[in-house]
Amino acid sequence: MKYCKRFFCALLACAMLLLCGCGAKKNDSGSSKNLKELDVVLDWYPNALHSFLYVAIEKGYYADEGLKVNIRFPSNANDAISLVAAGQADIGLYYQQDVIQARAEQNVPVKSIGAVVQGPLNIVLSLKDKNITSAKDLVGKTIGYAGTELSEALIRSIMQYVGADYSDVTMVDVGFDLMSSMTTGNVDATIGCLVNHEVPQMEEEGFEVNWFALDSYGVPTYYEGVFLANDDAIASDSETLSAFLRASAKGFADMKADPEGALKTLLANQNEENFPLSETVERKSMGVLLPMMETDSAAFLSQSDACWQENIDWMLQQGLIAKAPALDDVRVNLKF
Repeated sequence: MKYCKRFFCALLACAMLLLCGCGAKKNDSGSSKNLKELDVVLDWYPNALHSFLYVAIEKGYYADEGLKVNIRFPSNANDAISLVAAGQADIGLYYQQDVIQARAEQNVPVKSIGAVVQGPLNIVLSLKDKNITSAKDLVGKTIGYAGTELSEALIRSIMQYVGADYSDVTMVDVGFDLMSSMTTGNVDATIGCLVNHEVPQMEEEGFEVNWFALDSYGVPTYYEGVFLANDDAIASDSETLSAFLRASAKGFADMKADPEGALKTLLANQNEENFPLSETVERKSMGVLLPMMETDSAAFLSQSDACWQENIDWMLQQGLIAKAPALDDVRVNLKF
């Protein structure tokens, strides 16, 4: 999926474009003169991960909190962070490691206010006939990726964990063509595909696949998606953000209690022009996501200092950041 590729070098340029009125596309979700509007920028077009938002809108949970939530789709890869940083959107859904890097390298004024997915969805994926079921099996293989330093660091880390070397693999920048690079035989495996999307999608297309999780091989467990807010909004209007989190948690509770109902709501709100959804793929995706969005030890939207610190330390070790940001600069735990 395209949102697997992230671009930090364009962050300041995006902020400048905002002054000219550029930015994410808005999808209004109801209207009322008495409600406070809240613009929420997704990481990508609607899919199973976002179902709880649409459920909360449909059930009126945001309206109960005095909010009118407008879901916006990204026009650029990092709209969810750049628009929030520039004050052109209220909340963004983005990625934990990107938040750390943005704060450490450019002091971008955003913090995470809640973790949407409690673990990584990013995997090493391959066709079954390649017999790649562990990091050791990557020795001598070609790995397709989207050209990001993060993917390079992830592969370097898991190879070191199994006693191999980064030079034992050949990395091939395939851009967004992660799945087709495997099915055409251009690469042996890929990193950047998501277990909740590309796996069921490839299976629906008739391909048998193998995959393994990165945090099984020395990479710290990380939050695949987090809600972001601007430093100023956190300081001056934390109650609005808390209200958003409360309503979102109610939407997730309903998604968990009635996945089929949530799926129906999602399909009714899909963006068919840009990202049409397969009902079977999204149903399987939801089955993967639900136990990862809330676990026995971590409630939905909760975030731990340990997870943030472990990822800061790992990114510093891998050279992805030059200095470690303070925990209070990357996350805030609001009461909701």
